[in-house]
Amino acid sequence: MDRRSVKMAENKKVVITLVKSPIGGKENQKATLKALGLNKMHASVEKYETETIKGMINAVRHLVKVEDK
Repeated sequence: MDRRSVKMAENKKVVITLVKSPIGGKENQKATLKALGLNKMHASVEKYETETIKGMINAVRHLVKVEDK
């Protein structure tokens, strides 16, 4: 296994749910939600908790709910 595989195996998964509408929000926040795969209200996605995903969640923390898997 390479270093990336080991790091990915150590990461836990999180469930991210869109709970507030991005209407009227900033374009970069809308782009972040789209990149996370959250297109509709109350939609949920399951992602590995990497530094990149943590940063994306932080950018839209007022619009989403995050739960550990």
